[in-house]
Amino acid sequence: MLSKILNKETCAECRFCCCFRRTSLWETPIFTKENIDAIRNGNGNSDVLKEIETPSGLYATYDLSDKYLTDDPDEEAPCPYLDPNRGCILSTEEKPWDCKIWPLRVVRQTDGEVTVALTPTCPAINKLDIEKVRFFVNKELRASLLDYANAHPYLIKDIKEGWHIEM
Repeated sequence: MLSKILNKETCAECRFCCCFRRTSLWETPIFTKENIDAIRNGNGNSDVLKEIETPSGLYATYDLSDKYLTDDPDEEAPCPYLDPNRGCILSTEEKPWDCKIWPLRVVRQTDGEVTVALTPTCPAINKLDIEKVRFFVNKELRASLLDYANAHPYLIKDIKEGWHIEM
């Protein structure tokens, strides 16, 4: 989604967004029913997914709690779909929306308003001019991101301190 402003090779080398500290498990991606079905019909392993049924639909995530080797809160556990040599093994249909839009997030602010935010932790995005990123997101992505999130409300994350608000 951000390939017009982020280099795919840079992202593939970094893989920052594919590892989760114990303190950031809320960031693990959410898989829609369509993602789950695609994984089951493809080559992906759906056994790692924990399905959750809600009034707004079926979704899934995965639990990494047993992947940590120490009690260090900064220890990272990789996504179960990350191959150390090939990167993400999921197809476009299998890949969750959270991964497709990273480092953007559709978030609910403390006043309840839903907006697009940029996480400040992405090493690659931090090398770009934030105003150019904001212009691109507002012009190319904002409306479709909000539309998709409103159709799938379980994908909306709560705002975190330090994020760049109002892309």
